[in-house]
Amino acid sequence: MSIHPTGVTANLRVPEGAAAREFYTGFLGLTETAFDLGWVIRLQSPDGRAELQLVTRDAGSPVDSVISVHVGDEVEAAYAEAQARGLDIVHPLTQEEWGVRRFMVRAPDGNVVNIVSHVD
Repeated sequence: MSIHPTGVTANLRVPEGAAAREFYTGFLGLTETAFDLGWVIRLQSPDGRAELQLVTRDAGSPVDSVISVHVGDEVEAAYAEAQARGLDIVHPLTQEEWGVRRFMVRAPDGNVVNIVSHVD
């Protein structure tokens, strides 16, 4: 089995959110969505086809991820599949206070991938 992504968002590590926000919104024309937790700010293109998250540090995990893979309501199945494959799970399946259910795995290339489902 493989997971079925519904979207992928790049997580760009930045030293400070406000200065980065100004560059990506002012110069590149991305718009801010309603998702701003201080340590992570989601931006998107006006047509919604491109999305980017500016991350100063992940407040819920000891490691930062380079991408977030959205899996709809399949996060539990994706977690079970990651375990069955013996993947390096660096953050366990967790219900986060900001309304997502997620876990993180380290890809064989060393990158950390955030597997996430938004809870409505």
